[in-house]
Amino acid sequence: MAVMISMGLALWMLAFSAVMAGLVARKFDKRRYHPIAGTIFDQLLNFRRLHDYMTDLAAHYKTYRLLAPLRSEVYTSDPTNVEYILKTNFLNYAKGWHNHSILKDLLGDGIFTVDGEKWRDQRKVSSHEFSARALRDVSAVVFKENALKLANVLSESADSDCPIDIQDLFMRSTLDSIFKVAFGSDLDSTSGLNEEGVRFSRAFDAASEITAWRYVDVLWRIKRALNLGLEARLKENVRVVDEFVYKLINTKIAHSEHHGKQDILSRFLSLSEADPKYLRDVVLNFVMAGKDTTATTLSWFFYMLCKHPLSQVKAAEEVKRVAAVTGSISEFAASLSEGSLEQMHYLHAALSETLRLYPPVPVNPKMCLTDDTLPDGFHVRKGDVVAYQPYAMGRMTAIWGDDAGEFRPERWLDAGGCFRPENPFKFTAFQASAN
Repeated sequence: MAVMISMGLALWMLAFSAVMAGLVARKFDKRRYHPIAGTIFDQLLNFRRLHDYMTDLAAHYKTYRLLAPLRSEVYTSDPTNVEYILKTNFLNYAKGWHNHSILKDLLGDGIFTVDGEKWRDQRKVSSHEFSARALRDVSAVVFKENALKLANVLSESADSDCPIDIQDLFMRSTLDSIFKVAFGSDLDSTSGLNEEGVRFSRAFDAASEITAWRYVDVLWRIKRALNLGLEARLKENVRVVDEFVYKLINTKIAHSEHHGKQDILSRFLSLSEADPKYLRDVVLNFVMAGKDTTATTLSWFFYMLCKHPLSQVKAAEEVKRVAAVTGSISEFAASLSEGSLEQMHYLHAALSETLRLYPPVPVNPKMCLTDDTLPDGFHVRKGDVVAYQPYAMGRMTAIWGDDAGEFRPERWLDAGGCFRPENPFKFTAFQASAN
């Protein structure tokens, strides 16, 4: 009990210091800064409803500050500010040391954690490789195969009238798919028969969750230094992840001359020196990018269709009509192509509406590299965290109208029923193509 009280007092002392530091700074600084909505410790107190809490703040202020020790954290839901951060003055808003320090233990120096030359090199290679037809074709085959496995599991569950955790199933299925594309290896976590694969999957999920917690835990560095609590668990989970991944990488390096370039690891191996650490960081970032984003979108998509049966009927009828296949699931999967998917306008609209309300990355933080003024006329300081909020933006009536809180795929369709894309700085689920 004494330890808990001491930690609580320490937190509130830090909060008080942060507020005082902000007030003193403003007294001597005549520039305009965004309104203060609280401190980062309010995020900790509201962690179980964090994104709804931040949406409530965004409803009062398009852009606001939360005070932190030695800096402010600026959160914006203003599309004009978002465009400025992601495009107009992109080079001034980097991932920075704050994000890098939080993510490095799990993601190393991959594309989601680095800036400058390292980011540009990985971005260039990634863009080139993913535009390669061969990799796209292989990816399509892999995702179809795992989608069929998923469909069979769901079919068996329905036939036996047995409940199933569909989000967990999506997580395992998408991990199997992205892992095969990334490493060229079958993880097979969906069936649960590959013990090593299951162990890796659990460790990766646990490490990801603890890493996210670091964003609101100001004491995580102390815990890591002392190897305490969640930080001790993170260290062990990262060890399990590394053990599995390095084994695959070293095997791939040893036999690289005998393999084609049918996976991301092989392609990066053929373009760079065989540095296992570099390869580990690059490929794990792709796994992170492809796994949770796809699985959470699928989970919310089916949840929304269950809550809106009319939308479910419309999407299903469109898929059946365009595919024009009445046979088995495997025949249906074989008939799908990029061309047929492009004709499924309502399906595209329903997915986009899901992403509007439940974006895979609810908040995307950057770090301001030099003092700047955002388009709204307010200043941000060098070292401040500046984040845009896709989750909050999807619920803003000023952006989407009075029905912003409703699931309505039709908002994405024109009068002829064709899909109509939105401004990427208004609909930020894809980060306006920035990383």
